[in-house]
Amino acid sequence: MKMIGSDYVLEAHNIFHTTEAIFCFYQVDGGGCFNGAGNSALVLKGVNLTVHSGEVMAILGSKGDGKRALLDVIARRADGATRGQVLLNGSPLSKALFQQRCGFVTQSCTFVPGLTVAQTLHYTPTILGGYLKSSKVRQVLADLALSQVAHKRVEYLNISEARRLAIGIQLVRDPVMLLLDEPTQGLDPLSAYLLISILSNTAKKTGCGILLSLEKPRSDVFPFLDRALFLCLGGVVYSGGTRAMLEYFHAIGFPCPQLENPLMYYLCLSTVDRRSRDRFLESSQQIEALVERFSRETPISDAPLNNMGSGKVPLAYGKPGELKVWVMLYLKLLASTFSCGVVGMKTLFLRMLLLPLAMSFMWAFYTNVGDDASGFFTRNGMILNILGLSYGCGILTTISLFPIWRKKFSQDTPEGLYSGTTLLVAYNAVSIPFSAVSAVLASCVIYPLLLDSKFNNGTIFAYLLVALWSSFVLAEQLSIAFLLVVKVPFNAAIAVTYVLVISIALASGTVRSFKGLQPWLQDNTKGTHTRYASSLLHSIAFQSRKLNCTPTASVICPKPADFMHERLGLPDPDETIDVAASCAFAVGLAAFNMLLYLFPMPRCVRQKFKD
Repeated sequence: MKMIGSDYVLEAHNIFHTTEAIFCFYQVDGGGCFNGAGNSALVLKGVNLTVHSGEVMAILGSKGDGKRALLDVIARRADGATRGQVLLNGSPLSKALFQQRCGFVTQSCTFVPGLTVAQTLHYTPTILGGYLKSSKVRQVLADLALSQVAHKRVEYLNISEARRLAIGIQLVRDPVMLLLDEPTQGLDPLSAYLLISILSNTAKKTGCGILLSLEKPRSDVFPFLDRALFLCLGGVVYSGGTRAMLEYFHAIGFPCPQLENPLMYYLCLSTVDRRSRDRFLESSQQIEALVERFSRETPISDAPLNNMGSGKVPLAYGKPGELKVWVMLYLKLLASTFSCGVVGMKTLFLRMLLLPLAMSFMWAFYTNVGDDASGFFTRNGMILNILGLSYGCGILTTISLFPIWRKKFSQDTPEGLYSGTTLLVAYNAVSIPFSAVSAVLASCVIYPLLLDSKFNNGTIFAYLLVALWSSFVLAEQLSIAFLLVVKVPFNAAIAVTYVLVISIALASGTVRSFKGLQPWLQDNTKGTHTRYASSLLHSIAFQSRKLNCTPTASVICPKPADFMHERLGLPDPDETIDVAASCAFAVGLAAFNMLLYLFPMPRCVRQKFKD
């Protein structure tokens, strides 16, 4: 396996970054801003750094000092105004170049439940394939001490194993520079030591430059760091080698005491003391003096350290094609669905058995329904329940399975590996066949209730299948559309349910007849899926079966045409139009979602899904 060359340099020159603090007019989903504006704040002030291949550099600072902002600026993920230069081998590090050549590990990484550690790495999109991909996965598993848990499902990993797996997902792509945001946060001391030592060994072995942020560094990680950058309120107190750091601070009158952790000692020196007003002013003045002194004594050259590479990284594997990414997503969806565990069983049940099971409950209430006037209204209620259950199963399945993919999509978007359309094409390629099988099973369950079991008609069965399948898919796609902007699945389910309840109440003819609607409402119902699916079900229940009713003084036998004219406004619906319209609404909404997921999301939406 080829290693990255040793002549790659990441440089940041005189970085200033201004971010906008968002103020919410109101909160949605238990957090995140729906809309708002804010005041700008300067979070980085003239930051300079240099990282060579094979080196590990730590960005040290307290919370709010700009560590994450600096990583975002380098990765071209930051919102706001940025001045200064970020160079890779002397060439400007653009967003596209970073996505192709570098990696970023955030604090939270979403894994697809049901997959093993090895599967998660194997289904990571890379240019490599076949034996080379398998060899690379085995190498990463060994380097990150994950070989023993290679066949363990990701939902059962502890925090240390999950953090190393998140790093492995990036290392499989063989980046020349790897950025990590607080990789040791939440880890116990032994796990933190193990992680930093692994990163150091990986940097030396592969030649990958590593830039990570730390808030509370322990003394045992000091030997693994080649460089350090101390930030305080966006200003640089020190940036350079860890060995030269001790000499620098000793020369300016701040020697590190013996038996003291140099990283924590100088981090405390670079931290504002807020315990009292006097200490706050004193520490602020001292830090300001340290920042100014470092700026004076370490002038940054305008010329890049390495201007030979022109941004080219010939031994990096780069970015895979969209088709290959789609295949990986599709295989990942299938692997999660058919995984041997609780997640796989749950997924298969929701995709295939939920709708038939829901329809089987209809037998408890509609077994003996006559063909008199009372029976007509009972069948009308049965149609209402069939529509409601079909929609409800689509909603429940989607809010149970899709949010994890939506969250992962929001985390993968900055990497530019795939678009929302690619995700939905892969998701629908798995979901739609399952929903079709589920609708067939549900139709077999409900068919004898609507028609005499002795009366076999393939066309009528197809009408029932279309009504159930299109209702399920429409609810599924409507839920996917809402989940684009609504973070909490339960809230999205409520919104979709509200829309569909209104549609059923006005357009199905089961709750209220069309004759009772205003003319403009009757016209508007033509723009809903419910009208056509309900018309199909009414045709099956009232026109496609032989009625068995003898009128008497106490029994009224209504005519199907009269009843349907009363409820739907059409004595003789056109099933061909109903079938075409039902399918068009479901497929059309799926196509609309693919277009919708292509558009960049507003900042207020991105903030909600940001880790």
